[in-house]
Amino acid sequence: MVPDIGRGSRTHGLLVYLYGPGRREEHTDAHLVGSWDGFAPDPGLDPDPKVTLARLTASLDLRVKQAGDRAPAKHVWHCSVRTAPGDRRLDDEEWNAVAQRIAHATGIAPAGDPDGCRWIAVRHAEDHIHIVATLVRGDLRNPRLNYDFNKAQAECRRIEKEMGLRRLNAGDGTAAKNPSSAEKFKAERTGRPETSRETLREAVRRAVAGADSEEEFFTRLREAGVRVKLRHAPSGDALGYNVALPGDRNRDGDPVWYPGSKLAPDLSLPKIRLRLTDGAAEPSAPAVGAERTNWSPPARQRRNATVIAERSATLLERDEDGEAAPQLVGVGELLDAVAQTSPATTRTELAAAARAFERATRSHVRAERTDTRALRSAARGIVQAGGALGRGEDGGTTAMLVSTLVLVTLAAARWHSARGHAQQAQASRQAAAHLRTAYRQAAATPMRMLHDQGRALPDAQRLMHEATLRAVLPEKVVRAGGTEARTDALVATLAQAERAGHDSEALLRQAIDMRELDSADDVNDVLVWRLRRIAQLPAHPGDGARLPQAATRQATTPSSRTIERNATAAVPLGTAQDPNRRSPRR
Repeated sequence: MVPDIGRGSRTHGLLVYLYGPGRREEHTDAHLVGSWDGFAPDPGLDPDPKVTLARLTASLDLRVKQAGDRAPAKHVWHCSVRTAPGDRRLDDEEWNAVAQRIAHATGIAPAGDPDGCRWIAVRHAEDHIHIVATLVRGDLRNPRLNYDFNKAQAECRRIEKEMGLRRLNAGDGTAAKNPSSAEKFKAERTGRPETSRETLREAVRRAVAGADSEEEFFTRLREAGVRVKLRHAPSGDALGYNVALPGDRNRDGDPVWYPGSKLAPDLSLPKIRLRLTDGAAEPSAPAVGAERTNWSPPARQRRNATVIAERSATLLERDEDGEAAPQLVGVGELLDAVAQTSPATTRTELAAAARAFERATRSHVRAERTDTRALRSAARGIVQAGGALGRGEDGGTTAMLVSTLVLVTLAAARWHSARGHAQQAQASRQAAAHLRTAYRQAAATPMRMLHDQGRALPDAQRLMHEATLRAVLPEKVVRAGGTEARTDALVATLAQAERAGHDSEALLRQAIDMRELDSADDVNDVLVWRLRRIAQLPAHPGDGARLPQAATRQATTPSSRTIERNATAAVPLGTAQDPNRRSPRR
């Protein structure tokens, strides 16, 4: 059950809208389900609604006129209350009870108080009502409505429990402001897929992702096509900023400006300055694999970001609020950077993941140590490297990074859940779901190639690496999720690591020990990307990493060192161990 509260100054105008057809003919059978005394005139039951609307307006505004200048300028309190999709249909008596409880909880009309404000509840749809009150009490004082929205939210949570409705997550006051109905209707009327507020919020988030300075932040905004207006103090220092979309104008033809603080609590200029100062994006260290001239800048930066994202997941698993909280902000910036530079095949899902995770970056947990330089540096590197292609090494490293980000967002969900942050935990899980879809899109080609390469290995070499997996991987990990593991890609990666001069068993143990695997959908995929990153193997298996084809199996044999090291783990062959066998490298 979702309440939405606003204020206005025209009682009659609001009533005309509530009893009218609606902007899209969506209002049906408008009628009262409750009022302050149970006897208010109902225009919905009168053959001449105009006269009854005037009478109802006069009744509601009676005390406002009596109070005169002491009445508040915006004396109309309006609260819509909507059930969640899938909830049962409430009847009029139940909606009357809901209206009375919210009027009591918010201080509009406390139960047993004869001087409470006058109010009515109008129903013109199956799933919601509108509560309208005038903000002058019977003793001509103004009601105390401090935290009325929070109180309405809390009462809705109790109503859900008692009426058997869907239990929604409680808010904590850190969410971004939702678009108003007028903004939504304007977006529909102008053919925009979302409101200006939502478009601008995402544009500002992307502009700040990895920005090195305030000047760079504003430059990115302007380059994105956003209009920017700064507010200056008499000294000339900027106090704040407003943004607007080109062509978005009000009825007077003026641009519709939005202050940063009204887009989201953490997008005000002081909050952005704090982020830029505490997590200044230092010049990135040389990218992983910088010597690989055949790897594009986007691919190298995605590898760097994968390393840093792994560290963030580890920090989120610690029980240290001050250290973990800023990591969420940094992960949000990293997601924004990846979304705006991602290949077309994954762009939609990655953008959806970034939008969902935005809610998970804010809570009341205070970040005592706000060092997010590594994450902001990774985000900056990705933005500066430019757009990645959906194929070759770019596509492979995108899959590598997204696979890690799935685990990071799940770690964020566990961190929020442990602290009772229901909305943030749900947002983290939603982001993980979008990232899983993006991963499947990005990993389809490289994983298929690795699968084919693993199956094309000579039988002896394939059996040897499969024996290594059985010896090193715990049974519960091998069969994670209750399904048989698909190890062909993992076997191919181990074989390539051996060819590159690595000890495949030691490398596998290192990948397993990096952090937990229980939250992975496919443990084999996670290990493949960890191994390829640690061993500096190409993320796209076709890039300089071709394995022997099936036709050459008889002419190709694994190295003697590899065979000897795995002999005891493989199927018994009845041969003695070579006394000259070298110990594995560690």
